[in-house]
Formats: sequence, structure tokens, C-alpha cells
Amino acid sequence: MAERLSALAGHAEPRRFGTPDQIGVTLSELPGLVLHQAACWPETIAAVGGQIAKAVGVDAAPGPGRASSGPNGTLLRIEPLKWWILDTPAPALVPEEGTVLDLSHSRTRIRLSGPEAAALLNRHLPLDLRPDRFPPGSVGSSAIHHVGITVWHSDVGYDLFLPRSFALSLWEELLESAAQFGAEIV
Repeated sequence: MAERLSALAGHAEPRRFGTPDQIGVTLSELPGLVLHQAACWPETIAAVGGQIAKAVGVDAAPGPGRASSGPNGTLLRIEPLKWWILDTPAPALVPEEGTVLDLSHSRTRIRLSGPEAAALLNRHLPLDLRPDRFPPGSVGSSAIHHVGITVWHSDVGYDLFLPRSFALSLWEELLESAAQFGAEIV
């Protein structure tokens, strides 16, 4: 298998920038993305949900706009009839129940964390990221400058799944905005 090159190669080197006496936002690329999309039919949602939940080691597949993490990976419910399976191989589904698509090479995953991460994202996303509206475990689809992205509020920050072809321009946009908070690339 060919080794995948980062869409951010040479642009995500560790450094501090912006306000030197504080770090409000930490940004990082999470390389080696393993991402599959599982889709089902309305009448097979329980069967497919059960199969993918078992694959990641959770009791049940999450509902719309939610995520569930288990010992083998994470499920992100991105649409009513679709889940993303993160960090683990997807189970095989019979065509009558659903289908699986490998998205690993189509996205770049970056993480924003720190006390000002939500404030930074709210300068770009039309989502209400207040903790009572978008708590950890939430998943949303949105856009930055008309580019569709998926956001997962994990226990450690906000993971953004960017289309690979737009990852560098969106990364640069986020870095420019992050400077006002004091930022670090790790």
C-alpha cells in the first residue's frame, strides 16, 4: 500500500505564535486517518447500527449528531442513515442492509484544543459551540468559507475533518485567526 502524504506537509511544524505570554489554542494534525462511512436503509438501521457498534466495542450506535467511543474506535453519527467509523476497520455489510466506503484518503483530521478553541471556531463556523449546546460527544456538519467540514467535540477538543484538497487553505485560515489568542502547533 502506498504511504499517504499529509496535505499539511511542511506547514504544521511545531511552533508558538501570536500572543507570546499565553497559549489559548493548540492546533495539531492527527495523521494516519482511518475513516470509513457506513450507510444503511431506513429498515436496516438497527441491524447496521448493531454491527458497527460491535466493531468499535460500544453497546449501541449513537443517535444523530452524537458520537460514541469504545476500545476499538469511535462512531460519529453524521447523518440520519450514516455513521463514520473512526480509527478501526469497518465491518463488512451485506448489500441488502448497507454499504461501507473508505474515506481515509479523502480527509485531513486536525484537532483544536485549549480554553479559546471554541471562540476560535466560532469565528469561522455558524454553529453554537456553547458547552450546553454542543457538549463533548457532539458531531456537526458545517462549513468554513463554503467548504463542507465535520466537527466532533471530543473529550480533548474539537476534531475537524477537512476535505483533503482544501485542508491547507483552511489550516492557514485557522492559524491566522488563532494568533489573536496565542497559539501553539504541536
